[in-house]
Amino acid sequence: MKKKKIPQRMCLGCMEMKPKRELIRVVKNKEGEVFVDITGKKNGRGAYVCKNIECLELAFKNKRLQKNLETNIDEELYNKLKDEIENEK
Repeated sequence: MKKKKIPQRMCLGCMEMKPKRELIRVVKNKEGEVFVDITGKKNGRGAYVCKNIECLELAFKNKRLQKNLETNIDEELYNKLKDEIENEK
């Protein structure tokens, strides 16, 4: 029996490869809207961050989310991500 392959993605905070299910996805769609994708299946360019406040702060401090999604990330999205991480614990 074949072993099922677990998709790996890189966290933009700690820059480590982790299973996709352990990360939070931020999406930029064709219209240029940026939002948190809880399901991980919405269309658009995705960027991933660990469910860890330190990783989120590192990704914002180094502007990795902005570079990866090629758009400006506002404070509102940062707060939404922070709330999402705090609700997980």
